[in-house]
Amino acid sequence: MSKAFDPENLDGCQKAAVFLMYMGEEYTTQVFSRMKEQEIGEIAFEMSKVDQITPDMLKTVCADFNVIYEGEPKMIVEGDSFIKNVVTKTLKDKEAKAILDDLEKKKQAKPFIWSRNVNTGTLSTYIEGEHPQTIAMILAHMPAEISSEIMMNLPDELKGDISMRIARLGQISEDVVRDVDKALKYELSGAVGPGGKAGGLEVLVDIINGVDKSTEDAVMEYVEEDDAEMANEIRKLMFVFEDLTNVDDTAMREILKKVEGQQLTYALKTATEDMKSKIFANLSQRAGEMLKDDLDAMGPVRLAEVEEAQQAVVRAAKELEADGTITLGKGKDDVLV
Repeated sequence: MSKAFDPENLDGCQKAAVFLMYMGEEYTTQVFSRMKEQEIGEIAFEMSKVDQITPDMLKTVCADFNVIYEGEPKMIVEGDSFIKNVVTKTLKDKEAKAILDDLEKKKQAKPFIWSRNVNTGTLSTYIEGEHPQTIAMILAHMPAEISSEIMMNLPDELKGDISMRIARLGQISEDVVRDVDKALKYELSGAVGPGGKAGGLEVLVDIINGVDKSTEDAVMEYVEEDDAEMANEIRKLMFVFEDLTNVDDTAMREILKKVEGQQLTYALKTATEDMKSKIFANLSQRAGEMLKDDLDAMGPVRLAEVEEAQQAVVRAAKELEADGTITLGKGKDDVLV
């Protein structure tokens, strides 16, 4: 799949990108010749995110895809070379260079974005051998959900040290980030633009919000011993399951759409009455009755399973916030209204 495209939720520009890449360079050149520079730039940027076109993506775009590509697992495409060839054939040298330069800058704004397509176990193995400061820099720049999984895979004795380094990480040179990004991507090229983003508490909190309870405890214990004031700041910023009582009802309904029924049942096992009331108030009568029946019928459950389910609900909420569907506060003391 493409790094960034969700086959079920392609927007118009993404559909155009997939369709034109599917149709080929000559066809795309003809289409681009009739478009404005801004439109070409927007579609070219979406094309740059595509590494392969899957059947699911084409089903969304082409009505006759099943007839043409039935049984084909994917079609490999070279997004960068495709874009360069089409843009240079369509526009004058100066205009083409401007679009390609702008495209490169946009790509560099998201270092390590390729990590979404790499097995996190493999990624963790490669990263673990690096110096703790390098690991901290890498995790600070990766998507938070990937960093969370890697953090859980690291040895316990490293988790606290690396977390402190992330929290204290200052601005990193773009060249340094770019070099590490390229080197790591090259090492993992069989399994698979950078900027100068800083680390800091909010980056660390985003990572901690996605890890399991044992990893969170290990990190917080280390931070508490090293810097009690920082530990308190982290706790204030952390978004936990019970903070969902503060989101508005519209946001809660969106969150519930993304949560599986069994996960929700487990998550409510140790929930406060306020949390339960919030959930039930945003379910249909039938769904609410079914959930109550499931809770009543549930026997003893491992606490780890309950905590994992609650974190799954929080992750769903954070994903919705990341794509702009809902707004969350960072915690009880920072609720947005």
